[in-house]
Amino acid sequence: MKAYINYTRIVLLFVFLVILAGGIVRTTQSGMGCPDWPHCFGMYIPPLSAKGLPPDYKKYLDKQDIDATYNPAHAWTEYINRLITGALGILIVIHVVWSFKKFFNSKQIIVWLSCLFLVGTLFEAWLGKLVVNTNLDVIKITLHMLAALFLAIIPVLILRKLSENKPVHNTILYRLATVTLIILLIQIVIGTDVREQVDEVSKALSYQHRELWIDKLNFIFDIHKTLAIITSVLIIFICWRSLSHAVLQKWAALLFCIVLLLMAAGLTLSNFNIPAFIQPIHLLLSSILFVSLFAFRLNVRK
Repeated sequence: MKAYINYTRIVLLFVFLVILAGGIVRTTQSGMGCPDWPHCFGMYIPPLSAKGLPPDYKKYLDKQDIDATYNPAHAWTEYINRLITGALGILIVIHVVWSFKKFFNSKQIIVWLSCLFLVGTLFEAWLGKLVVNTNLDVIKITLHMLAALFLAIIPVLILRKLSENKPVHNTILYRLATVTLIILLIQIVIGTDVREQVDEVSKALSYQHRELWIDKLNFIFDIHKTLAIITSVLIIFICWRSLSHAVLQKWAALLFCIVLLLMAAGLTLSNFNIPAFIQPIHLLLSSILFVSLFAFRLNVRK
């Protein structure tokens, strides 16, 4: 059982790695680095230079609007992102087989959750294909992000089903965590819209003059900041209310640390002209916060 639980945790960490890789792809404008799917310029492995491309490679360049010539850095960034997602799929297949073997005759809910994990990963890969085919359509990117969050909560559900800790009965914490989780999800969705605006502004300025980017964002950015403050205050209050429950203390400590890191990342983005390396970190921390709060919520009952 311990080995299975640890393996499930590793798969969960791999989901976060996929989210981080996706954030790096967007930050580096590599989303169309491979303009076709599942190939890359019609090849299984992109070359290190244009010399290794097929004769008709220019027809793929017509699908993107960032690179007028072959950019190996963009191609390999997107390609590695796909490899990480593929590796996650292999890990989940192993998880499904292991779940069938271990729990089919004793705890079938674990088996079906593991199968849902696999189906969700296939759906996420299909969404990735749509994102490429539609040249980074905004709605598709948002759905792609939400699907990644959905994937991340499935192993959390499995771990909760296998946990021996009894949930804490606290109506106030239960309702507060539920409301905060909903607000945080809205905050993440709005964040994807802000990110899209940043992409449009940066592209219009040829990815230069970062000091001008924030000033060109509309009111959605202000809503994003306001919700960030509300969410942070609510989570800090949840942490304070959880201190009297031993089972919840580790979750409270984790949530508090993530909120502090996320606040630091957000302030850095807002006050230091959106540093490129902070953007994927901001996305990753937001995802970890959502999944951690979801895990916290599973440990509380009315």
